[in-house]
Amino acid sequence: MRAIIIGGGIAGLACALALTRRGWQVEVLERAPEFTEAGAGLSLWPNALRALDALGLGGDVRSRAVLEGQVGIRDAAGRWLSRADTAELQRRYGLTAMIHRADLLGVLRAAIPDQALRPGVTVTGARPDGTVVHSGGQSRADLIVGADGVYSVTRQSVWPAAPAPRYVGYTSWRVVTAPVQVEESSESWGCGQRFGYVPLPDGRVYCFATANAPEGAPDGGLAELSRRFGGWHDPIPALLDAADPGNVLHHDLYELPPLSTYFSGQVVLAGDAAHAMTPNLGQGACQALEDAVVLGEVMASGAGLSAYDRQRRPRTQMITRRSRRIGAAAQWASPAAVTLRNTALRLLPASTFARSLAPVLDWAA
Repeated sequence: MRAIIIGGGIAGLACALALTRRGWQVEVLERAPEFTEAGAGLSLWPNALRALDALGLGGDVRSRAVLEGQVGIRDAAGRWLSRADTAELQRRYGLTAMIHRADLLGVLRAAIPDQALRPGVTVTGARPDGTVVHSGGQSRADLIVGADGVYSVTRQSVWPAAPAPRYVGYTSWRVVTAPVQVEESSESWGCGQRFGYVPLPDGRVYCFATANAPEGAPDGGLAELSRRFGGWHDPIPALLDAADPGNVLHHDLYELPPLSTYFSGQVVLAGDAAHAMTPNLGQGACQALEDAVVLGEVMASGAGLSAYDRQRRPRTQMITRRSRRIGAAAQWASPAAVTLRNTALRLLPASTFARSLAPVLDWAA
């Protein structure tokens, strides 16, 4: 059996690996000249680590990551709003791995035969009969996996009436700093903006920030981050000082409205192409890894793409809704609403956070 994977990011490579492990002949088409990932960090929650275990890569990924529990949320002055019970989180679900995206991509890429990887190929269309149209001509396969991101050509070709991605009302910045000593990961909420940071294994720190803004507003880069967050609590000013202006990534944030199905004929969607979501639960890459495991299982068992759709669509769309709701409250800009939100967070028991994550983290391969 032969599969063509459209897209060589985390979702595409994970799907390629899952199918390769089941005996499929796989071809991964990536439009970029190399299989690379932009320089940013990534949280792999326990459900993602279980998916990586199922793909045979859990140990390798853990060896390249910082393993820790999630700590909680502060305000702009550094006062705790919600501090997680990390021992309870670990007992219930396991630890979370903090890794550079490029490192995860490298582990996935190394597990796939070189001859399966075809960089520099631009896909212009796909058809439910298993045909892919690309810059090198046309190809046919028994299965087409559209793992080509939020603006998926696969989705637009096969689901032309599907709704377009929608802007969620806030923009984001990401940067990996030079090494800075930080004790733990943290996220801080202000009025219409947030700043978080996560230590990486080599001492560098992955920072991320969001702010309410019109779609397509000018970036402003590191200067804009310093203007917004330079007066926030330690170590945020030091992290901004350690950032290289040329390494700051800026993107408006979008989510994909729910699709009625994730497959049509011999074509199936995975990752952001199927369920692009906001980063508020840190589940984008995690769900892509789950997609890959389930896809490999249903194709090996003969259950087929309808089984994949039944398992993946309700779950990923539930997580998309949860992430949207969290982001809406986190981005409140009214001082009165922020005061109310912060007070409510302080009153919640630490155990509430662990319990609330059960529908997301309880997944097992």
